Amino acid sequence: MEYRLNIPLKDEDVTKLKIGDVVYLSGPIFTCRSMLQKKVLDEGMPMTIDTKNKYNVMFQTGVVVGKLPDGGWDMRSIMPTSTIRFEKWTPRTIEQWGIKMILGKTSVGEAGTEALKKFKCVHICPQSVSPNDWLDTLHLDGVDRIEELGLIEATWKFTAKDFGPFVVDADCEGNHLFDQNLENIKSNLKKAYEKLGIDEDMKFTKLYGFPDDDRAMYT
Repeated sequence: MEYRLNIPLKDEDVTKLKIGDVVYLSGPIFTCRSMLQKKVLDEGMPMTIDTKNKYNVMFQTGVVVGKLPDGGWDMRSIMPTSTIRFEKWTPRTIEQWGIKMILGKTSVGEAGTEALKKFKCVHICPQSVSPNDWLDTLHLDGVDRIEELGLIEATWKFTAKDFGPFVVDADCEGNHLFDQNLENIKSNLKKAYEKLGIDEDMKFTKLYGFPDDDRAMYT
């Protein structure tokens, strides 16, 4: 199914979504990376935006911007980063900030999945690596915490118009699109290993204390 959703999202907007559904978004969106989560959730820094009543779609990304002569900002590229990297903060982010949708690459881990189910939230991911395709669908409204967090980690605020398409990869019933295809992936991976002479016991490099989760393989 394909859905065009208006932000802020309601519970009924996300509970109807199933893995594999395609969504386009319109309304206010904010960006978030690990520094914001660490500062707010671990160190008590106050949020500068209303995530429960307005900005309840979180975009895990770092924007590429240039400074304009008038002091404004020119957005030049934007692409989601991997949500699994921030798994240690995901459950608290969803619960405390009232997030209803997370946009990022990869997906959430075990703890994040439980939070999606408990607090009615979904995770969506891009269909392709297309960092410049969305520039015309996002209006840059402003930026917060740029002095404290820097350009990449700051809270950038956008108004989206038909922003997408994105695929629901984790719904609020605990289903994962990546898990659905995992057995086929593993079967093909085994054939590739045999062809390339790679040991089946080869382990992927893990960064940032990723959970021992198959989804952490695909970052």
